[in-house]
Order: sequence, then structure tokens, then C-alpha cells
Amino acid sequence: MATTKLILTQDVANLGNAGEVVEVKAGYGRNYLVPRGFATKWTKGAQKQIDQMAAARRRHEIASVDDARAVRDTLQAADFVTVTGKVGQSGRLFGAVSPAQIAEAVKDELGQTIDRRRVLIAQPIKAVGDYTVTVNLHPEVSANLKVRVAAAK
Repeated sequence: MATTKLILTQDVANLGNAGEVVEVKAGYGRNYLVPRGFATKWTKGAQKQIDQMAAARRRHEIASVDDARAVRDTLQAADFVTVTGKVGQSGRLFGAVSPAQIAEAVKDELGQTIDRRRVLIAQPIKAVGDYTVTVNLHPEVSANLKVRVAAAK
């Protein structure tokens, strides 16, 4: 079995996180990971790219489990985080609420910075109402955040 060394450019479930060097079967890398942009071929010169991705990851992640738990407690203690959007006659939004909008609302209302890529919305939020989304703060810590969607004035 031939294997290939690849650098992951995105998080891949059951394989690794962005910036990690992984060794996979040649066909899996050639036919799936590389064409979809999940990975690039590993070369000696690519080590600089790995270092840059690791530095970016450290800037976005919450450092320790204790810090993540403190942020989780803040998020779950809040009644609601309010996101507004343009609404039609039937109470439906023009478009959907994005993770970036939720992260921005958390920053504005609660003073906590969360990474928009860690906000998981189970079903697209396309109507006015109350919703619950999951925020993965750390590999061991996640929080349920209540989001209230209201019509923009």
C-alpha cells in the first residue's frame, strides 16, 4: 500500500485539523482530499505554510480548558443574543442567519470573542424566533447559545 504525506488545509473529521501533516493512502489523497481542497501535497518548502497555519489557529483558539469553560458559562448564562435581519411579510428573513452574524452579536452583547467557524447551526435559521446553536469553544468544551432573531427596524 502506497501512502502519501499531505498537509491538511481544513479540518477533516476522523483525520486531523488544518495545518497538520498526515499520511494517508495515495488514492484517498489524490482522488478525494486534494481535488476538494482539503489538503495539499507535502514538500520540504511547505513547512513555512504549516507554521503560518498553526500560528493562525493559535490566534483563533481559546488557550485552555479553564478559559473555554469560563466563556461557556458566560454564553449559557445569557438569556439571548439578538440578531436582526430584513424580514418579509410572512416573518421570514431574506437569506439566513450566518455564524459570522452570531459571533458578532456575541462580541457586541456579551463582550466574548468566539470564532465564527466554531458556531454550528443545525438547521438554517430563516425566520424570526428563538433558536439554540452550538458553539465548540475547545475540543473538550462546547456551549449551547440561545439566539433570538428579530426584524430589523
